Amino acid sequence: MAARKGMDPFGFALLATLTGVGGGTIRDLLIGIRPVFWVGDPTDVLVCLIVAELVFALGPKRVVQIEGGRQGRLLLWADALGLALFAVSGTAKALGAGVPVLSAVALGTVTATFGGIIRDIFAGTTPLVLRQEIYVTAAALGASVMVALQAFGLDPFFSAAAGFGAAFTLRALAILRGWSLPAFPARD
Repeated sequence: MAARKGMDPFGFALLATLTGVGGGTIRDLLIGIRPVFWVGDPTDVLVCLIVAELVFALGPKRVVQIEGGRQGRLLLWADALGLALFAVSGTAKALGAGVPVLSAVALGTVTATFGGIIRDIFAGTTPLVLRQEIYVTAAALGASVMVALQAFGLDPFFSAAAGFGAAFTLRALAILRGWSLPAFPARD
């Protein structure tokens, strides 16, 4: 996004950090966890900053090559894996904090998606998740599968693995088959 918008190194760092820690930050603030996860251990922020500056250093031609073609698809798949992972890890953290299961599903979904929403808002674009993408739906499915299986007594590890699988599978099918949600006709 920073490359598409022609941002400077600070813009790259800001968007990467907002994307990387935004959803988890909102989750922790809503649960009331103090300090927020990255404040006590800034490793996640450091990783975001390093990756952002490496992408900036690659230069415009290399970023365009990565964004398109086969490598661009790799980024899409890595994002799908991250979506599934953050959906179940956010749900687990919410359940561990003792929130009700419906709230845990919502917080798992927030963890997986709100970093990208914040990034898109800061970049001045309509968030991806508001443009028919099956993205939030995949995160919510993964979180829901996880809490449902735990409610039936399945071990938390296996319920998280099943939730991960459900989220990733739905997102993968959406990518491969071009699935999207119906949109309301625009009224400009």
